[in-house]
Amino acid sequence: MTPLLEQAFTKASRLSSEEQDTIASLILKEIEAEQLWDKAFANSQDTLAQLADEALSEHRAGRTKRLDVDDL
Repeated sequence: MTPLLEQAFTKASRLSSEEQDTIASLILKEIEAEQLWDKAFANSQDTLAQLADEALSEHRAGRTKRLDVDDL
């Protein structure tokens, strides 16, 4: 465990049981969301590569235009 996480847990241990459960729930949800994102990203590499190839083909064929941030 890192020193920062240990410090956070030490401070959290001084809170009420209800507040501790709230913090624990938030941490667990964040970890789960991060794992889901990692899995989704890992499973999308083929799709991302295909989209990149399509974008390059469009650009090489002259069917793209330069993005002007002032037009956004």
